Amino acid sequence: MITMNNIVKNFGSQKVLSDVTFEVRDGSIFGLLGPSGAGKTTIINILTRQLDADGGSFDTGADILETGLMLYADGLFVRLNCLENLDVFARVHGIPRANSLEALRSVGLEESAKKPVLALSKGMQHRLALARAILHKPKVLFLDEPTSGLDPATARGIHKLILGLRDAGTTVFMTTHNMEEALSLCGRIALLHKGVIVEQGVPAEICERYDSFKTVPDLEEVFIKLTGEVLDA
Repeated sequence: MITMNNIVKNFGSQKVLSDVTFEVRDGSIFGLLGPSGAGKTTIINILTRQLDADGGSFDTGADILETGLMLYADGLFVRLNCLENLDVFARVHGIPRANSLEALRSVGLEESAKKPVLALSKGMQHRLALARAILHKPKVLFLDEPTSGLDPATARGIHKLILGLRDAGTTVFMTTHNMEEALSLCGRIALLHKGVIVEQGVPAEICERYDSFKTVPDLEEVFIKLTGEVLDA
């Protein structure tokens, strides 16, 4: 189980996170929603031990070698092909080469194994980044806005992959701006505003609580009702 208890993070005099507390059940998908600058990526960086918190405690339920990470900035080697990208990661981490082909197969890129990243569509690059994140078959997977900027059809393909990982037992922690995406994927969500969790619970119950007339309320409308503030563009 992933837990955060009263996490505080400051960058100089700026408080970025304030008393952040939540828990994520094993084998579930948890969504963290909020506008840009709310602190979502900072939370992932703390959970993946790239940043130290200034207060509080946390546990990911896995060691660093059992953790996968897909950031919004994919960081792929654009002049290498798909298989070479995964092989570089595999060699560095001592992962069997057979895992590379298996990971490409799992994201539907087996036939594009020899295609350079420069020749891939944005959706294919997202799938390759996801393949790299699951190459070592992690127990816990962190996804930072995994469908940002993708067309609906490609996003649905990524959703199917994420649900398949959950069904195989992987615990998934993801950030998103999209309430509809959270509703279709996540068992529980938390809403983050200026470093503070202002609401958390089951997505359908939160949607009903803040808009009884729509199936999926606009995320900005929810935050306005919660905080009285209009989100920054």
